Amino acid sequence: MNRPEDPVEVTRASAAGAASPLTPGTAAQDSTTGQLVSQLSSEVTQLVRDELRLAQMEVSGKAKKAGVGIGMFGAAGVIALYGLAALLTAIVLALALVVDAWLAALIVAVVLFLVAGVAALLGKKRVEAAAPPLPTQTVASVKEDVDAVRNPGAHH
Repeated sequence: MNRPEDPVEVTRASAAGAASPLTPGTAAQDSTTGQLVSQLSSEVTQLVRDELRLAQMEVSGKAKKAGVGIGMFGAAGVIALYGLAALLTAIVLALALVVDAWLAALIVAVVLFLVAGVAALLGKKRVEAAAPPLPTQTVASVKEDVDAVRNPGAHH
């Protein structure tokens, strides 16, 4: 749904619909090369500004939609957490049919702590594998590029 009042469409229309001063029958035929280059430079600058403005409007609109989606994911996470708590309560109550209620709650708590411990150890291992958090490959590549520019005959 593109309305004429939409700033994105207005920007597109102004950038695309601008008449070229170099069309036959205009005063551009009488312009000097310097004037034409100057005019081209200013038009390219304006085009780049218009495209950047258009991109900014598009990104901000998408960011708003993403923010709403992230909020909905957060709400889903909280509701899932409540569901997990209800499920754990059901497990404790089911175990309480076989053993005392305090022992059922203790068994469930110990199992949960064991699972949390294993997850923490696996997470720590992954974090250590990712260290250092620097783009080492990119840094090495940039160093190679700088070296290639400084010594152009030494590289292929």
